[in-house]
Amino acid sequence: MRASELSYRRLFEAAKDGILILEANTGRITDVNPFLIDMLGFSHSEMVGKTVGELSPFKDVVSNQAMLERLQKDGYIRYEDLPLETRDGRHVAVEFVSNVYQAGDRDVIQCNIRDITKRKQAEEQRVVESQQMEAQFVEAQKMEVIGQLASGVAHDFNNILAVIMGYSDLITSDLAPDNPLQKYAEEIRHASERAAGLARQLLVFSRKQTLPPIILDLNDEVKDVNKMLRQLIDKNIEMTIVPGKQIGHIKADSGYVGQVLMNLVVNARDAMPSGGKLVIATSDVTLDENYARAHTGAIPGDYVMLSVSDTGIGMTDEVKAHLFKAFFTTKPKGKGTGLGLATCQTIVQQSGGHIGVYSEVGKGTTIKIYFPRVEQPLDVVARPIQTEPLPRGTEALLVVEDEPSVRQLVSGVLEAQGYKVLSAPNGQDALHVVREHKGSPVRLVVTDVIMPLMDGKEMAERLKTTYPDLKILFTSGYTDDTIARNGVLETGVGFLPKPYTPAVLVLKVRELLDSEVVPHHETEKEASGASPTANRTL
Repeated sequence: MRASELSYRRLFEAAKDGILILEANTGRITDVNPFLIDMLGFSHSEMVGKTVGELSPFKDVVSNQAMLERLQKDGYIRYEDLPLETRDGRHVAVEFVSNVYQAGDRDVIQCNIRDITKRKQAEEQRVVESQQMEAQFVEAQKMEVIGQLASGVAHDFNNILAVIMGYSDLITSDLAPDNPLQKYAEEIRHASERAAGLARQLLVFSRKQTLPPIILDLNDEVKDVNKMLRQLIDKNIEMTIVPGKQIGHIKADSGYVGQVLMNLVVNARDAMPSGGKLVIATSDVTLDENYARAHTGAIPGDYVMLSVSDTGIGMTDEVKAHLFKAFFTTKPKGKGTGLGLATCQTIVQQSGGHIGVYSEVGKGTTIKIYFPRVEQPLDVVARPIQTEPLPRGTEALLVVEDEPSVRQLVSGVLEAQGYKVLSAPNGQDALHVVREHKGSPVRLVVTDVIMPLMDGKEMAERLKTTYPDLKILFTSGYTDDTIARNGVLETGVGFLPKPYTPAVLVLKVRELLDSEVVPHHETEKEASGASPTANRTL
């Protein structure tokens, strides 16, 4: 018996669970092991001799009398998650198991108390991770739906915008500068540009449109959109541009750099409803290891920074935490899409850059965009283009377009520049038109890619088997991935994405007629609005 008692005592003292021994009939504590003493913070003498209900950790847990009665009846009780309060006020989650057994001539209760705090924390973490994964899955599904929707409407929407932008430019060119109708035509053009910008945001954010990067001077990009930015802000906002001196070059898409800047300026404007100051600045910066450790996603290195600062209402930490989430907006209903900053982040990340946000409630906001600095010289298309009359020509051209309004616009614009223009609504009719044509040979075909009966690519391949020197300029309002699947986006192939302006169309046609190979990035650069002077000159 002494050996058995000694063995039991050793197990009792060394156990890594708390053990409490009670008299079965009274619930009075007769023994407690060291582990439970350490867990609860009470000494052995403070616990032995008292009932469970007299100790603060157990007072508010369960009805002690009900527990005793149940033990006496069933001989067993188990609580999966019982919160106990320690002497110093901490809360410990425990698993509580009680058994009644006979010791000699009396019944005793042994309570085993296991600390499950770490287990609960792990379970809670798993729940959080599961919820995060579910949220990410839902977000991914939502983005896929947006992408499918954007791809589905892009063609028709861009055709409509091409017509609106084209005819507004033609109206503007026909009106005298002092004609009162000029401002109406300008407003139509601005509205169509905003609509095109929204379409691009959806396509970029849903990853359905890629960015063709070129080497740019960030100061030139800011200068190019300066006039448009000033039209976006209210008269009670003072806007200052502070260009950095001899800053480095960046590799990005000009149109999307402008899109980022416009989104940031619009947000700054909305944050200053009563007016204020807006500062746009550029500079060379170097981000070190300390900055990278403190800012998720940042990589140490040399950058060209674009900053937009306002003296507006600022943001709370809660707003900053959701700033780049799709469709999150603090603006009133109908005033914001919630895509502006999310699109900015997508564009900057695709350019290898980083966004930093600094804001304080009542003191304004500064958003800094960091583009990786590159050593290459500027691309030719990135240099400012001088204002000059659009090139003319006398060659025979064929316009193939299934949308009547676009076909009529393109034909009219090219005829106005002196070209002999034939037209067809689809690839099959185009083959017939070329065969029946009796005048000077057709030198160039402007064709939509996706058309009924016969698409543009098949038509072009058939024509070039007979006329190998024929130049082809593809156009489309579909997204890049759709066009790529049709084998159009290849090096040396002329491609003009919709919507495009009449000036860009004329320049591209002349360029293609005069050259053997058209660099793909030049085509997309012009279509994205790289030359404000070209877009406005008719």
